Amino acid sequence: MSADYYTSSLNHILAELERIDLLIQAQVSIARQVNQVDQNFQGLCIQEDEISELLASPVGLPRWATTALPLSLQNIRTSLDRLSTDINKRKEESLKRGIRLYLPELQQLFGLTKFDVDALLICLAPEFDLRYERIYSYLQDDVTRKRPSVDLILNLLSESIEAKITARSFFSSKRPLLKYELLQLFDDSLDQPVPLLRKYLKVDERIVRYLLGTDETENSDLSYCTPVKPVASLGEMLLPDDVKKNLSMLCEKHNASGRGMLFYFQGGYGVGKQTTAEALCGRVQLGLLLADLEKVKSEDAFSFERLLSLIWREARLKKSAVYWNGFDSLLLEDKRALLEVFLHVLERQKVLTFLGGSDTWEPVDALYNLPFVRVEFAKPSCFERLQLWTNSLNGTLTKEAAANLEAIANKFAFSGGQIRDAASTAGNLAQWRDPEDGQISTADIHTACRLQSNRRLSSLARKITPFYKWDDIVLPSEKKAQIQEVCNCVKYRSLVYDDWGFDKKLSLGKGLTVLFTGASGTGKTMAAEVIAGELGLDLYKIDLSSMISKYIGETEKNLSRIFSEAETSNAILFFDEADALFGKRSEVRDSHDRYANIETSYLLQRMEEYEGVVILATNLRKNMDDAFVRRMHFTIEFPFPSEKYRRRIWEGIWTEKTPRAKDIDLEFMGSSFEIAGGNIKNVALAAAFLAAADGKIVNMHHLINATRREYQKMGKVVVDGEFGKYGSHTGT
Repeated sequence: MSADYYTSSLNHILAELERIDLLIQAQVSIARQVNQVDQNFQGLCIQEDEISELLASPVGLPRWATTALPLSLQNIRTSLDRLSTDINKRKEESLKRGIRLYLPELQQLFGLTKFDVDALLICLAPEFDLRYERIYSYLQDDVTRKRPSVDLILNLLSESIEAKITARSFFSSKRPLLKYELLQLFDDSLDQPVPLLRKYLKVDERIVRYLLGTDETENSDLSYCTPVKPVASLGEMLLPDDVKKNLSMLCEKHNASGRGMLFYFQGGYGVGKQTTAEALCGRVQLGLLLADLEKVKSEDAFSFERLLSLIWREARLKKSAVYWNGFDSLLLEDKRALLEVFLHVLERQKVLTFLGGSDTWEPVDALYNLPFVRVEFAKPSCFERLQLWTNSLNGTLTKEAAANLEAIANKFAFSGGQIRDAASTAGNLAQWRDPEDGQISTADIHTACRLQSNRRLSSLARKITPFYKWDDIVLPSEKKAQIQEVCNCVKYRSLVYDDWGFDKKLSLGKGLTVLFTGASGTGKTMAAEVIAGELGLDLYKIDLSSMISKYIGETEKNLSRIFSEAETSNAILFFDEADALFGKRSEVRDSHDRYANIETSYLLQRMEEYEGVVILATNLRKNMDDAFVRRMHFTIEFPFPSEKYRRRIWEGIWTEKTPRAKDIDLEFMGSSFEIAGGNIKNVALAAAFLAAADGKIVNMHHLINATRREYQKMGKVVVDGEFGKYGSHTGT
């Protein structure tokens, strides 16, 4: 150790423990004097000579221990004053030289008094040398009490009974030692509560590691917290310049003042909320501690408050701001009590804090002495998405993929984070497909984008893999043209909304809502598949009749989950049986009618907010409320196929590999049986199975019998005369 400063934090702590050793020496001297006067006081198993031996070899070999003669109590006090002065001089010189001393840092971080520091050191001594456990047992007249009690600490640090009584307040739950759990207060009584003086104390393990210069977090309560060293630059963020400027000024101003600042960053996954927080922390030279509120499990408000305090304590120790992800989880009705606890604890911290969520939120009441700002993060524009794709893929594209990159950026309204994830996945897919070359193709990117879509949507709706193409759907040319217009609205969305400025003219309704009407089997689902296949988007089918609940509010929750997941999946939502919810509204006669209308209004609201494609399908157009129909961007009626179109459906239903008899009469099938395309598909498939079991070739006998079965399934009366000259082919 240098003569005028400490070369390390450990040397400083050992010197402070040397000072505490002198305090303990004084207390032992007093205890010995008492023992000499009252022999009945010596009910201990620890012997005097053992105590002398323990005191003869104190931690750090303090200078006063080298004397051959025992120090008197007055000499101890004189040495204590001289040692305290020397420690302070060395400490100041060490700090001037830029040597990091953890104990003074801890004192400053949590506003500790000199009494707090000394109490902490008394409790810290057994962490350095177990002989202090024996000494504390001696001083407390109990071999089982190896940790210092509140009473022992007060006796060591108080010069009078008045000072001792006053110093009890240092062990209040509102004072730093217990408020931040720097010390843990224990009660070893199993029967009944004991006085404060009898309770004993131990330094929290995290604080011990901190004072020893270890930055590791082993507390299971903090397992969902992740420290981040900010490397992002605010200039790289896709934010307006005025937003960047204001964020920087607010962070610098309030961090310097020590008042703290609360930012609520609102937006979906990957829009840059966390990265912006990192960039701001880097600007004010702070670390960042990521905490996930969705993972903070707590059964009651008390334990929840304790967990929050531990996380903020960790942030102080790491000199970091805190980014709370999943703040939305506290906005649910059943979490209101926890939200109040969270805000209450937050107001006391006075540190730079970020909240990350997707729902709009403003505090009902102004937070006490804590400035609050909400910043909305929008998804990047098509031009910005193209830049992000280009940067993320970094020239590893095929020429064909590079030419289609703008179309991909337009089609998938991904955030920056989603684009980076999808680009990484596309690279992995390309490496697996072609280990030698590994260049990313358009198919790789499309597959990666679909994988990036939120998989939880599959648990709420049925995913349909598109198989049908334009040639498979048989409709009048006008109807096909309307379906193509739907596709064009998605393909050229960026051109119209971004480049031509229509985005600024609309606050809602930027998505696409389409109504398909027509009888069952006329091609509504097939058309939805054609659109999904043409656009390269996932298609999810939702049966609205199954979403409606008799319990008030449950229908809205079901719909909310659907749209919340779809917003991150860029999927086409196909609602079948739409008239189950969009039927004509009747007069409100009871609470059921009133809530039914609320459910309908809620679905309309979510459809207007959703920026993807929503397709509603109904078999009964006349049952739909005209007010709802007017709000659709497209209404496409699927007519029942005429003879001409039925013939085309019959011709196109077969695969090239299907063996068919040369005399199969598809013209007769189209003209004689007035059934929709869905029924024709069923008949053809049934005939194929009949043929597979009989002769291995499809003929009129199989078609007629399959038609009879389909009629029976439809509940239609089967008249032999309908089968004409093929009536003899019918069988049982």
